[in-house]
Amino acid sequence: MTRRVWFERKFALGTPVETFPEILERLRGTPARIEERVRPLHADDLRRRHDSGWSIQEHVGHLADLEPLWLGRLDDLAEGREELRPADLENTATWEAEHNKAPMASVLAEFRNRRANLVKRLESLDPTHLNATALHPRLRQPMTVVDLCFFVAEHDDHHLATVSGLMRAIG
Repeated sequence: MTRRVWFERKFALGTPVETFPEILERLRGTPARIEERVRPLHADDLRRRHDSGWSIQEHVGHLADLEPLWLGRLDDLAEGREELRPADLENTATWEAEHNKAPMASVLAEFRNRRANLVKRLESLDPTHLNATALHPRLRQPMTVVDLCFFVAEHDDHHLATVSGLMRAIG
């Protein structure tokens, strides 16, 4: 099965505000989905790198590593900035974190805790702030809070699908 490259993806933004509750549930549910997915795997399989890319455990760590970016972008929108802060396109934090040296339970817990912070922040937003807009630095498109949530949910699913592909390769 061909895997899509994240940085080559295009997004039709302008996500309707009415979809916010459903997208929020996707975000809330990602830790449980990833935990369920990796639960039956042996530690060696979780840490095995494939094709000079990340291991399954590093993909999970990467999700945790990006939570501060998502919170920062919410700050950018709340502050009325014209452009959202950029991501580190080299994913330096993930490469340097050495997620494979930690127990998988710790990596999962870190993601769950960081995601809970994001969800709590989103739940506390005044609905009038959902349409705040700033330019996404890579896509060069205006993005609302709801678009950002959709983008994060798609990013989560991209890594969940990658983990599933790596699991198939394990056999």
